[in-house]
Amino acid sequence: MTQIDELERRITAALDRIAYGVETLDPAPVPTPEPEVAPQADPEEMAALRDALQEERLANAQLEERVRAIREKQENTVAELHEQVGSQREALNRIDTELQRLRRANDMLRDTNQEMRAALEENVGEPHLINKAMLAELEGLRAAQAADVAENRAVLQAMEPLLTAATGYAPSEEDI
Repeated sequence: MTQIDELERRITAALDRIAYGVETLDPAPVPTPEPEVAPQADPEEMAALRDALQEERLANAQLEERVRAIREKQENTVAELHEQVGSQREALNRIDTELQRLRRANDMLRDTNQEMRAALEENVGEPHLINKAMLAELEGLRAAQAADVAENRAVLQAMEPLLTAATGYAPSEEDI
């Protein structure tokens, strides 16, 4: 704390000396600067500068137009990609649904076959088990076919943009 008081006293003394020195100075008249004369611009140089400025403005406008076109193209591409992702998700959901159906049919067929095996081991012929097994097998075949169709559609949908870009031919819904 004593150091702060000492420093404060010294700063105050220095400021007092500065103030006394400023008062004792003889104010000398301050010379007023003469206004500078602006150099005269060369009209040819001014015209050249204006032309260069106009060219730069034109180049800037062209660049802005290019940037706008690139931005629009990018936005369109992103929208197309979102659409493709959505259709591929739908196709994958269809495939998943059909594969689940196939699994259920195969489980039913497996259970029916076990029941038939058990009935045959007991030398009991159960006609309803044979019918049940045939129905389960038919359902399994239908589910497998539906899964294959869903998978093929997904593959064709994924290939459609590539085929369209390569050949210009867009397959219709009947082709798929």
